[in-house]
Amino acid sequence: METSTITTTNKSIDLKFKKKSKFKDFFRKLSKSWAGLLGFCIIIFLVVLSLFGQWIAPFDPMDAPLRDRLLPPFTDGHILGTDQLGRDILSRIIAGTKVSLIIGLATALLAGVIGTIIGVIAGYFRGWIDIVLMRIVDVQLSFPFILLVLVISAVLGAGLTNIIISLALAGWVIFARVIRSEVLALREKEFITAAIATGVPKFEILVRHILPNIFTPIIILISLQMGTYIIAEASVSFLGFGVQPPTPAWGNMLNEGKDYIFSSWWLITFPGIAIILTTLGVNLFGDWLRDTLDPELKGE
Repeated sequence: METSTITTTNKSIDLKFKKKSKFKDFFRKLSKSWAGLLGFCIIIFLVVLSLFGQWIAPFDPMDAPLRDRLLPPFTDGHILGTDQLGRDILSRIIAGTKVSLIIGLATALLAGVIGTIIGVIAGYFRGWIDIVLMRIVDVQLSFPFILLVLVISAVLGAGLTNIIISLALAGWVIFARVIRSEVLALREKEFITAAIATGVPKFEILVRHILPNIFTPIIILISLQMGTYIIAEASVSFLGFGVQPPTPAWGNMLNEGKDYIFSSWWLITFPGIAIILTTLGVNLFGDWLRDTLDPELKGE
């Protein structure tokens, strides 16, 4: 009994040590890339804003005192000014951070799940299944991405949940194509050929051999596509088919401020900067992940 207890304790210590070493290795590699570190810092900053924004924001983002409408920046405590209804721009940008991050991450995960399933099925089973699924992908790719999102949003209706579904239904094809190519390459590997030759069930091969080996490209794709979905959401909301007012979202803030572009420049400038910085941070960190995790780019 004592021996088994000691063995269990040693295993738990080893696991904790491995986890700590992985974290140290992660931050060591990250610290060597200024672009990746900058992207990571921007993402952490945005996550903090989204989690604690209601305590950080200087004003209630929904409060609309008309007496304070269209105040320029640094007037009466409004660092970034107010909008046409007297609402504080900074507070609404902080509140919109949570909306943008939720949409970007949720859409990337949903599109990733749909695209991975279809890509794995097409790449592993091949034949007529592959032909049919890839022709569907080709047809969808022939439509402009934003136009397709607008059409799906018009059918489903506006709102946070519907815009996530619309973006995912329009964006899964990228995941499907990349994952299919990864599975086609894996299928020719010796360990997969040996598993097939020894009669291992197809489902077991998929779960134990295929999926673990495509996890890295899935993570890379999710990180890279998040920025695309954040911009797409802002574009759709700007056109009136996304998140609806009065919910603070950077896209509808741009939409509301477009009529005041020449008289009150801050209404669209600061939400636009927020979109640019968020997309920049996600893309920089995604590029670093790709360069770090992709074996071909590492020369392995």
